[in-house]
Amino acid sequence: MARPTPKSITDKEEKTSVKDSFKALKAIPRFFKEIFRSSPKLFLLNVFSRLINAFTPVVILWVGKMIIDEIIRLVASEEKDFTQLWNYVLIEFSVAILSDLLGRLINLTDGLLGDLYSNDSSEKIIRKTSELTIAQLEDPEFYDKLERARTQTSSRVGLMSNALGQAESIISIITLIAGLVYFEPILILILIVSIIPSFINEAKFSSTRYSLARSWTAERRELDYLRFIGANNQTAKEVKLFGLTDFIAERFKVLSNDYYHINKKLSLKQSLYGSLFNILGVLSYYGAYVYIILRVLSGVISIGELTFLSGSFNRLRNNLQGFFSRFTRISESALYLQDYFDFLDLKIEQTSEEKTPIPETIIEGFQVNDLHFAYPGSKTEVLKGVTFSMKAGEKMAFVGQNGAGKTTLIKLFLRFYEPTQGEILLDGININKFDVDEYRKRFGVIFQDFFKYEFTLRENIAVGNISEIDNDETIGYAASKSLAEQVVSEMEDGLEQRLGRRFYQGQELSGGQWQKVALARAYMKDADVMVLDEPTSALDAQAEYDVFERFIALTKGKTSIIISHRFSTVRMADRILVLQNGRVLELGTHEALMAHPKLYSELFKLQAAGYQ
Repeated sequence: MARPTPKSITDKEEKTSVKDSFKALKAIPRFFKEIFRSSPKLFLLNVFSRLINAFTPVVILWVGKMIIDEIIRLVASEEKDFTQLWNYVLIEFSVAILSDLLGRLINLTDGLLGDLYSNDSSEKIIRKTSELTIAQLEDPEFYDKLERARTQTSSRVGLMSNALGQAESIISIITLIAGLVYFEPILILILIVSIIPSFINEAKFSSTRYSLARSWTAERRELDYLRFIGANNQTAKEVKLFGLTDFIAERFKVLSNDYYHINKKLSLKQSLYGSLFNILGVLSYYGAYVYIILRVLSGVISIGELTFLSGSFNRLRNNLQGFFSRFTRISESALYLQDYFDFLDLKIEQTSEEKTPIPETIIEGFQVNDLHFAYPGSKTEVLKGVTFSMKAGEKMAFVGQNGAGKTTLIKLFLRFYEPTQGEILLDGININKFDVDEYRKRFGVIFQDFFKYEFTLRENIAVGNISEIDNDETIGYAASKSLAEQVVSEMEDGLEQRLGRRFYQGQELSGGQWQKVALARAYMKDADVMVLDEPTSALDAQAEYDVFERFIALTKGKTSIIISHRFSTVRMADRILVLQNGRVLELGTHEALMAHPKLYSELFKLQAAGYQ
């Protein structure tokens, strides 16, 4: 098996610089606006708690100094009035309790805000995805953007806590610096020497880690896919039957090991540099500590001031290290945050011209003129000058060998893609002039690759017109039309039976049962145009014939498009369009096409011979 080529994080096109990390910080204000909108009350409570808690470190240190100085005074004095000492102890105890309570309140509101924001951002991604075109969703490069936006939810929640904690740290740092400046300003210089190199190192490696994660987006998607197909009930039968376990496991092992080794190299380098800079920081701290001791021994400062300065210096150093460490994490997370906002800001193709109202009733029908189409990124045309008309109320079947362009033609009818040349008219109006959502509402569609939602049976039928989910009459009528009422009657919980095996007490359906349920979706709304794209392939020949015969009767007067490889059902259509290599080869009734033998006649006779 070919071994995937590992990507280097030094690839020029994937490299993310420290400058890029700082640029990404411009997304933070927008980020906080979104958090605030998630819950204004929780956000303000969190900020207020952090604001108060930011002053507690310096207050505790200062009161500690006062306690030490008071103890020394009492030891040296004949007066033994401990009132002031116990007052100081009570103050320190009260501040410590307040700090603990505020810390717990901050953690609580952090968690609640994080959950709310995670829910809101995930909902926005779902809604944004629905606005995008099928062409965008099928583009691998775009899908990488979607993956980065979708999978970094936990990073964005962590960013919230870090960013709010950063504001709290700034206040604490300022108060501690003020205390050091008041007694010994030179300690600030020593502090800078101990912190800055470590900060630069962290900033450098945070951008490198992001570069690695970004450049490996596609590979991590493949790893997730391999996990899915290697341990999933939907693929288990084929994996066992074809003995694919070793193939999948080995492919996963090769790809994951490549990522591991690159990540290991980066982690070792970061750990080595981090250790060296940390040693410098420790030396600076003890240098400051020795300096403070010498100042005490020379009588310049008191023992209480010694405890205050050493405590302040140590806490300030830790706060600054935490501040810079959080800053690098924030700048790294901001890069992911920028991916999220870039996804939300993706431009949706819209024209400023006023949309034409769609006809209330289809009078003339559809006219397809010189339609050409090639999928994005491909130079090969799937449709090559297709021209035909479909009258209002007519039932037309699309026939052709695989790859002839049948389903692609339907996708253009539904405006999932725009033609590269030519046009489709509805009652003489280009369908691009209609509002796309209003236009699609006029269609009832079921595709061959319909999705099996592991929801309840009611919900699976109602997705065809979700606004009617609670309308038992509409759902029952749709089920009866599609013969899905047989499926409902076989379920222990009827319409409320959960389908699939993913969730507790789920019931799996056979292929034929699923297709009846899917067909019911097409009947959920009184659509003007019905489209059935190979929806009955899991049914036997007799069942499919019954379904289509029922379909023809139930959709009398409605415009319909049918794709099927069974000619016994195709012949029920009013006219048959035969496609070959993206072109219209034949068009006419079953009798007319059989009377002038070409591809349709040949395929029909071949299939008929198979039943003899």
